[in-house]
This record gives sequence, structure tokens and C-alpha cells, in this order.
Amino acid sequence: MTDRQEAKKRRLIRFFICALLLFFICNVPADATSDTKEKMEEAEKKKEEKEQELAQAQQDLSRTEEKLADLKVVKSDYQGEMMVLNEEMQLVADHLAVLETKIDLKQLEIDTTREELDQATARRISQYESMKARIRFLYEGGATNYVELMLTADNFADFLNYAEYMDDLLTYDRMMLEEYKQNEEEITRAGIKLQAEMDELDALKEDVFKQQDRVNELIGQTAVRIAKTEESIEEANAQADAFEQDVNEKVQEVADATEEYRKIKEKYEEELRLSRLAAQSTWRNISDVTFEEGDRYLLANLIYCEAGGEPYEGQVAVGAVVINRVLSSVYPDTVTGVIYQHHQFSPVDYGTLANALNVNKATDSCYRAADEAMAGRTNVGNCVYFRTPIPGLEGIRIGGHIFY
Repeated sequence: MTDRQEAKKRRLIRFFICALLLFFICNVPADATSDTKEKMEEAEKKKEEKEQELAQAQQDLSRTEEKLADLKVVKSDYQGEMMVLNEEMQLVADHLAVLETKIDLKQLEIDTTREELDQATARRISQYESMKARIRFLYEGGATNYVELMLTADNFADFLNYAEYMDDLLTYDRMMLEEYKQNEEEITRAGIKLQAEMDELDALKEDVFKQQDRVNELIGQTAVRIAKTEESIEEANAQADAFEQDVNEKVQEVADATEEYRKIKEKYEEELRLSRLAAQSTWRNISDVTFEEGDRYLLANLIYCEAGGEPYEGQVAVGAVVINRVLSSVYPDTVTGVIYQHHQFSPVDYGTLANALNVNKATDSCYRAADEAMAGRTNVGNCVYFRTPIPGLEGIRIGGHIFY
């Protein structure tokens, strides 16, 4: 068997071994680029953001619930004030009823006094007319009539009787006049007193009305405050419901973000496992690799997509990772197979490599790096993965990537 046939046989054996391994791992997301790490970082960042949003939503809900509790206390206080004001209004109404009764009684007394005054006035007129008649009879003629009356006496006894009669008559008239004057003064005083009492009761009644108006105003104001507090409570309840719904949504979002982070972390851990598996696998020599036409073009453009902005050594390292996979029995044994393995290089998944190949974006340094890698040069040993640095990842640091 010739050396060429022997090499072909070994390639076939490796092909079947790789096929069996790929049956288990071809669909495992073990990205050799920074895609997995970036996704994990994004997932972790998203999870942290969602947790912060959840904490903020819970804080908003807590503040709203505290505000709602305070509003309910205020409402209870207002309702207590309303009860007190209603009781005060009832007292005012009762007081007013008592005063109304007193006023009615006073009015009856005034009516009685006025009736007595009218009767006294009538008596005064009658007395006045009687006195006027007697005075006219006794005094119109002057002292002559009085003397004549005295001279008509038949004897001294009659004379004395006439004299006593005239004296009694004058005394009676003076007494009646004095009684009339006293009665009139008493009635006047009683009228003044009753009027003063009436004025006092009217003032009390006016005060009661003012007090009633004040209490009514306070009741109205308190009712307005209660209504506004009710509106605030309704708004706070609606806000609390919205915040509670938001909290529930945030809880679900945190759960989703945590699950997403868990899956990506599992993918990353699987990627590390495959890296260790590759390091322990069988490797062939670079001289045993037969490169196909177009491998150089394909590898140079991949290097451009992955490390076009990296230093030259970083570009060589990316090319070395691809060739290391070609040499490892865990991965396909061709450049095309390695690069287009399912979900291994993000430029393939995102179409970036296809665009680069369409216009040949690879630079001269990318072609030189591809040539060195295809010649077997490696500055990263047997590394088959690279990514941007993450905490806890150990490897060879070149430019902005860690190779492991």
C-alpha cells in the first residue's frame, strides 16, 4: 500500500470517528468565537437589568401601598370629623329649637302685655274723659260755682258734707291720675323689658343661624375633602393595581431572563468541555492535510471577519484555531467543514462572511496569516476556541481575544 493510500485510509478512519463525534456535538452551541460569551454577557446584563426593574417596580408598589394606607387613614379621619360635625349640627338644631320655643313663649308674653296695654289705654281714655268732665263741671265756673255749691247747703252739716265730698272727689281724681300714671309707666317698662328680651333672643337666634351656617360650611368642606380623598384612593388603587401587574410582569421577565442566562451558561460550559475534549483527542500532522482550492480565500476572509481589527499575531491566532480544528479528530478535517460547522462561527450565522467572500474583504495581512496557519504555524498551541475575555477564563491573551 502506497503512502498516499495509507494517508487516505487514515483520513477515512478519522472521518468516521469525527462523524460519530459530530453526531453528538454538531448541534451543541460551542462557538469558537466570542459569540457565546457575548450572548452570555448580554443575557447576564439583561437578567440584572430585569432584576433592577423588578426591584424598582416592587419599590413603586410599596410606596403606592403606603400612600394608599395613608389616604385611608386620612379618609377615616375626615369621616370622623364629619360625624363630629353632624353631631354638632344636631346640637345646633336642638339649641335652635329650644330658642324657637322660648321666642314663642316670649311672643305670647308680649302679646298678653300688649293686650293689657291696650286695655289700660282704653281705661286711661275713659278716666281721662271722666276727669275732664268733672274738672269742667267743678272748675269751669271758677271759685263761684264751688262757693255756690257750698252755699246751697241747708245747714252746717250739709256744708261740711259738701266740703268733704269735694275733698274726696279731688283726692280720688288725684289717686286715679297717679294710678293711671303708675300703670302706664309699669306697662311701658314691661314693654321695654319684653322688647329687650325679644331683641336678645333674636340675637341668639342669629348667632345660632351663623353657627349653623358655619357647621354647614365645614360639613361641605369636609365632604369635598372626603370626595377628593376618595378620588385619590381610587387613583392610588388603580396605580397599585398597575404596579402590581408590572411587578408580576417583571417577575416573569426576570424568570425568562434567568432561564435564558442559564441556557447560555450551559452552552458556555459545554463549550469549555468540548475544548478540553479536543485537547485530549487524536491530532494529525499538518503534512497529512490536503487543502482544497479556495481554502486560503475562505480562511483569509474568516480571519478578516473575526480579527480584521486585531494585530497581526491575533489574526494568525484565529487562523491557527481553524487549522487546529482541522487537525483534531473531534472536528471536521477540512477548512470548509470546520468553518461551516453548525453554529460555530458567528460571521457564518450572521452572513458577515458571505458578504466578505462576495467582495473579497480580506487584507494582505489576513492572507499572510492564513498562509502561516495553513503552513502549520500556531502561536496559541492546540487552542480550538477564542473569545473576548470573561471573568475566570484562563488562556492565551492576544489582542482583544483569549485563546483556549
